[in-house]
Amino acid sequence: MKNPSGPPPPSYTCFHCGKPGHYRKNCPAKGDKTFECAPRMKKSTGIPRSFLMEVKDPKTKEAMLTNTGKYVIPIINEAYASRKKEERHFLPEEPASSSSSDDPVPDELLCLICKELMTDAAVIPCCRNSYCDECIRTALLESEEHTCPTCHQTGVSPDALIANKFLHQV
Repeated sequence: MKNPSGPPPPSYTCFHCGKPGHYRKNCPAKGDKTFECAPRMKKSTGIPRSFLMEVKDPKTKEAMLTNTGKYVIPIINEAYASRKKEERHFLPEEPASSSSSDDPVPDELLCLICKELMTDAAVIPCCRNSYCDECIRTALLESEEHTCPTCHQTGVSPDALIANKFLHQV
């Protein structure tokens, strides 16, 4: 289409002034030195029509020109612009400041030495009580005769401790 003749199709827009109805070589603003060229519009080629939304103003951010001469923007851009606000009841709740007063930990899960929730629970063979593994090992090693803190039996080796698999699962 080196030398187009006749009127341009209705969808054609002049690349010089940005107005329809004439080709660039016949543009009325071509000789005007003060005229500022219209910015080139991106074409919407390759984007499905279902992903596009028509707009009236060609100066809309990211506006594109369709093959029918209408201005469109991608729907996803509009979705980002009018973002949905989350309602408070769908957001995660703030953690309670003192959950221990609401749900007390059962005594069976508390270490007899540190009085905290047992970590790596271990059973001592003499009296079959459960303690934190670190607490009972430290207590046995710090006592001169490896004495059990509950039943006071002497000679209890830290190697004889048994992992409490039931409390590990809890």
